[in-house]
Amino acid sequence: MAGLIPQDFIDDLIARADIVEVVGRRAQLKKAGREFKACCPFHDEKTPSFTVSPGKGFYHCFGCGAHGTAIGFLMEFDHLSFVEAIESLAGSMGVEVPRNESDQPARRYDELFSLMDTVARHWQSCLKDTPQAVEYLQNRGVDGSTAKRFGIGYAPDGWSNVLDKFGKSEEATERLLATGLIIRKDNGKHYDRFRDRLMFPIRDSRGRTIGFGGRTMGDGEPKYLNSPETVLFHKGRELYGLYEARQALRHIERLVVVEGYMDAVALARNGIDFAVATLGTATTSEHLNRLFRLTENAYFAFDGDRAGSKAAWRALENALPQVREGRQIRFVFLPDGHDPDSFVNENGADAFVKLMDAGLPLSEFLIQELSSQVDMKTIDGRARLAELARPLVQQLPVGVYRELLIEGLAEAVGLTAAKLEKMLAAGREAGDRSKYDSSRRLPTRRQPSASGGPSVVRRAITLLLNNPSAGQKLDIEKLAGVQRAGVDLFSALIETVQSEPNITTAGLLERWRHDEKGRHLGKLAALDMPMDEEFDAEAELNECLQQLAVAGRKERIEFLIEKQRVTGLSDDEKSELVQRQ
Repeated sequence: MAGLIPQDFIDDLIARADIVEVVGRRAQLKKAGREFKACCPFHDEKTPSFTVSPGKGFYHCFGCGAHGTAIGFLMEFDHLSFVEAIESLAGSMGVEVPRNESDQPARRYDELFSLMDTVARHWQSCLKDTPQAVEYLQNRGVDGSTAKRFGIGYAPDGWSNVLDKFGKSEEATERLLATGLIIRKDNGKHYDRFRDRLMFPIRDSRGRTIGFGGRTMGDGEPKYLNSPETVLFHKGRELYGLYEARQALRHIERLVVVEGYMDAVALARNGIDFAVATLGTATTSEHLNRLFRLTENAYFAFDGDRAGSKAAWRALENALPQVREGRQIRFVFLPDGHDPDSFVNENGADAFVKLMDAGLPLSEFLIQELSSQVDMKTIDGRARLAELARPLVQQLPVGVYRELLIEGLAEAVGLTAAKLEKMLAAGREAGDRSKYDSSRRLPTRRQPSASGGPSVVRRAITLLLNNPSAGQKLDIEKLAGVQRAGVDLFSALIETVQSEPNITTAGLLERWRHDEKGRHLGKLAALDMPMDEEFDAEAELNECLQQLAVAGRKERIEFLIEKQRVTGLSDDEKSELVQRQ
């Protein structure tokens, strides 16, 4: 059925759903106090770190960070879309899903997915009828079964092959535009995006085609051409070959990230089914999240030239916040003149796996790369190494891995680990104190970080998430003018619980599923809260609100006093300062 699903139905469904029952059908849960525990179904572990909270209505893994509501679990475990997960959950509860007929986005997305799959099949049939394309693949070592497995096709030369076949109405043309298959010219006419290229379908976790990569067979430019960003396709999130890897392997022990489609295909052709490729972008944090949801062992294979080193360094920088105990990240550099495609075809799978096993761990690559930028024979050079490492080390989560990396750096610099860590911490504190320089410019208002330790805002959000009903009487006006990180999210949460008194913890998490500001809410909701009779969540929240209001007034006074010293105040600001003091 087409149409939007009403938000109040989604909230009610989540509130009524028994998440223990939903998860328990798919994972073996054991009672542990007020909660249930299991080995995480999203990553391999021997000691259970996956918890399900029936009271809060959500799950959280302290190992890989996976968290969500019953809907989120169905999406991740059963590989369902948001709408399909709602329909599945409602069906298991014997509830019919209502729709608002004023809009029909579900139908629109279904039509776009269908179009992409149809075009993919069309290009596959074109490949069979194009001898030069078949010959090119054979010369590259790609046989028929591999081409079929990856759905490789061929887009014929010509400006309107897809347009003529699939754009026979205005509505059909709009669908082609929405999926990036055609381009609109300045005069309003259209032409095919992909022409005379081998076509590599990019599939989502359910195997649906969401985009394409096109590769020339000659010297044309660009060599690779990807689908643009669309409602279906976001290149910073997707990894080519991940669907195929999951289909081939029941359990994924490791994944190797390469740079090109042909690299991933060639490795699979040689029996290395755990290769994926980025889509013309540097490895992003979202790519890494997807990798570490499936495995603890990630490898990055790059060409042995300077461009490969730069790509590896970008991957390292994005990987640092993801590093923790149990995760292994290695960097594999191929011999000069080789990429994974050429290397595996020339030397075989065993030789490539040996290269992987000999890859540089992230810590060694970091120290080696920084050391190459300074003169390690001099005191100044070693001191410079410590300075270069400082911002990188600060991105690492606190833990054993961070301590071991500091020990490695200390050995390279010639200090004890304790002295180096003290210096790194001192440098960070000095940076934090530098709110403004000595020039006569207006001081900036301090923005306390949302990370780096407990804060009033963090505690307030945690309290509200775990006790939504306690926020119904909060005076949100007290937050007016408070310039602290996270206050806007706290205010939005208060507005939500006050406008919808029956919303639950899981309901709040579901509301902020795709919101950038709310991406850490699951971690806060997982924190244990006092459950004794004396605990008063409403009083605690009011106390947090009062502390924020006082801090906001104090910061405003400090700002006005400093501005008065530097540039002077307007009459209104002078009056405000008198009233606040």
